[in-house]
Amino acid sequence: MQLSRRALLATLPAGALLALAGRIPGAAADPASATGDRAAVLGNVTAVFCGTAASNARPEVAGKLAALQTAATSHLAAMDTAGSGELFHGVGLGTSDPHLTTSFQYLYEIALATRAPGSALLDDQVVQARVLDGLTWLYDGYYGDQSAGYYGNWFNWEIGMSTYISRTLVLLADTLAATAPQLTAGYVAAMDAYLRNGKDGDVDLDSRFHTGANLADITTNRILQGAALGDAARITKAVTDQLTVYATVDPYAPQHGVTDGFYADGSFLQHASVAYTGSYGTGLLSRVVQTVKILDGTSYAPAAADGGLADIAAGWVAESFAPLVVEGWMAEAVKGRAVSRTGTGYADVAVVVEAAVDLSRYATGEHASALASYAKHLRAVTRAAPDPAGFVSPVSVAAYADILADPAVPARDINPAALHSAYPAMDRSVHRRPGHTFVLARSSTRISGYEYMSGENLLPWHQGAGHHYLYLAGQDQTQSFGVDYFTAVPPDRLAGVTAPDEPRLSVPELYGTQWYDNPAAGFTSSSESQNTYVYFPLGTNPLSGGAVLDTYGSAAMVLAPDAAWAAEQAGRLPADFTAYRAADATKSWFMLDDEIVVLAAGVGDSAGRPVTTTVDARIAGAADTVALTGRTRRGAPVTGPGTAPLAWLRWANTTRGTAVGYALLDARPDPHRPEPTAALDTVTRSRRTVRLTNPDTAVTKQVFTLAFHQTAGARHTALAYAIVPGATEERLRGYARGPLTVLANSTAVQAVRHHGLGLLAANTFTPGAHRVDRLTVEGPACVLLREARGGALSLAVADPTTGRDTVTVHLHGRRYRPAAPAPGVTVRPGPLGTEVVVTTRHLYGRTVRAELR
Repeated sequence: MQLSRRALLATLPAGALLALAGRIPGAAADPASATGDRAAVLGNVTAVFCGTAASNARPEVAGKLAALQTAATSHLAAMDTAGSGELFHGVGLGTSDPHLTTSFQYLYEIALATRAPGSALLDDQVVQARVLDGLTWLYDGYYGDQSAGYYGNWFNWEIGMSTYISRTLVLLADTLAATAPQLTAGYVAAMDAYLRNGKDGDVDLDSRFHTGANLADITTNRILQGAALGDAARITKAVTDQLTVYATVDPYAPQHGVTDGFYADGSFLQHASVAYTGSYGTGLLSRVVQTVKILDGTSYAPAAADGGLADIAAGWVAESFAPLVVEGWMAEAVKGRAVSRTGTGYADVAVVVEAAVDLSRYATGEHASALASYAKHLRAVTRAAPDPAGFVSPVSVAAYADILADPAVPARDINPAALHSAYPAMDRSVHRRPGHTFVLARSSTRISGYEYMSGENLLPWHQGAGHHYLYLAGQDQTQSFGVDYFTAVPPDRLAGVTAPDEPRLSVPELYGTQWYDNPAAGFTSSSESQNTYVYFPLGTNPLSGGAVLDTYGSAAMVLAPDAAWAAEQAGRLPADFTAYRAADATKSWFMLDDEIVVLAAGVGDSAGRPVTTTVDARIAGAADTVALTGRTRRGAPVTGPGTAPLAWLRWANTTRGTAVGYALLDARPDPHRPEPTAALDTVTRSRRTVRLTNPDTAVTKQVFTLAFHQTAGARHTALAYAIVPGATEERLRGYARGPLTVLANSTAVQAVRHHGLGLLAANTFTPGAHRVDRLTVEGPACVLLREARGGALSLAVADPTTGRDTVTVHLHGRRYRPAAPAPGVTVRPGPLGTEVVVTTRHLYGRTVRAELR
């Protein structure tokens, strides 16, 4: 059932999508066809959001139908008790754009129940009239006058309100045409006017606001508006604009300057530089599936023969989403500020499940069967099954029930259990094994170190500084990660992070607002300066990447100050702006079968501050039984927290049946290297410390950390250790005899050999020739070399800077030749044995592989 990586990704370049858009009918299409298309779109929208008579008669849909009806009934009751300046009780308007958005949402949800077959409110004209009265009241008093509107968050005005208004106009199109025909045109004109970055009320594809998932939302709304108006030209233009979202981003030639969207390696970015598959990415996935369903059976739908949207989205599910879903839990490393929300994790994956269900009905060939099996697989492995009542469509609920009940559909992951997925375009690595998943978050001059915004993710500073998440199989991940992890673990003690020991203040603590407010200096709530220096600053070092060889992978990163610190030092920021400086370190991760090997060199601080490198940080319930056992390098037992010259340490949560081991790999004495400290503390903190709108709920957790603490003014040092998921004490004792050897660990080159795998892995960081065992690597590169029995070699090479045209690797000794043609690889005799020149130009960090004999 595993699908071909390239076949399933089904990416389309912008040129192909433009050609495809040219075949979509416009306003000049046959009037009869346009009329039929409009009717089809109206019917499809109603089916998507309200269900059909057939779907809603299914017992599995009863919960969804009840939820629709309950919401509508509650909103009607709130209308009955509304006070002055309210359409709904407790939702005061005034100049509150969130409350205005909520008011439109409630009207939509009432309209929804009047169009859902099986609802007690189905076709209730009195209720529909109340919705239209509400729309009229909001338009006249709060929405129709653009000179009085557009306060607060731009998203609410350009996307949020328009989403609920557009859906309502479609659902009640017949009633509006009969009783208030002018209202639809008035609302559409107002929505056009609120596209402040648009051109004559149209989408501006050059606007930084109209990109990625946001553009998908805007254009979906405009499709619905076109259907409500009977405007074929608007639908055509909206579909054409939306197709640009599905084009694979070429970072060397971005269309309209946009870097938001999916990349050839499966990465997804939003806000230009934030790894966001798990939040904005799921939103975009939901929108493309809705577009497929809304346009079904119309001449607006791109044909499957042209690389239809369903097959493109199927590739996203397999390549971009599935590796990041851990037994039904969405990995935090691709969720931006959403990591601080209380309802994330398992709930996020419901969107992926619904998309897989829907796409299995529209995708072609093996895509369809793989998606159905994947939806069933997620239901089988998750600790918190998605509630179908939360699906967007009642039709999807019924289709999901059919898949779960069908014995001919096996429950099967769309990817193998052992997999390494590198996402160099968003500085992420995902390493999967049957017992664990290791997810690594990095940053660079291309990718932001974190995202803070809107009072969410208040303490984010080190989340892209080599922070890792080690998910253990068979666990309820809410007990190990999610909002409670960020609440309980100090922000400078996150797993894998090297950070200075200094207090930092959140944005609200620094400035008294949710952003740095200084309009005279170019800082407003949604200005580019705010994005660049407050919300999601980039790093200042370009080196971050890794190589992939079969199911093995490497990663490399150089810690550096972020853009805000660099700008402050250059005198480009106001005097009252506060920036923080990062620590120093050059790091490598080598991700193998049983362990993740971490090498760090140049660890310290040029400013002389104390620095902590956290090997790992894990949380456990306050009542869980947690044990720490280990041995020192001289063989003395370790039975709890403390500082010691460790050879190995084992953390075990016997209540949960989990364990992680840590083997210290560099036994050579170094007076500048501190001994590791194991800590196990019980802490109580409020979830509100990480998000302003979280409930003030106290969280009590046991927090384990294993860390190296360097004192103020200490010299820079090197560290080497292996993280061993599920390790037994016997296995940890075995690392004294192998199979790992650290070959180099400096700020120029870091390398290990795994003798059992026949694998040599090296990362180089500086210009010049770097000799490692049987390899010499020229300049910065990530190289994996594996020797099979008989002497055949598999070589994988990547450019972690994304800026090199070629990388040259010399193999010492024997002469090798290609075992098969390898595009972009030149193999020739060289002075050291064999010279391999790998073309890396415009690959954006992706791996090139060659087989040699």
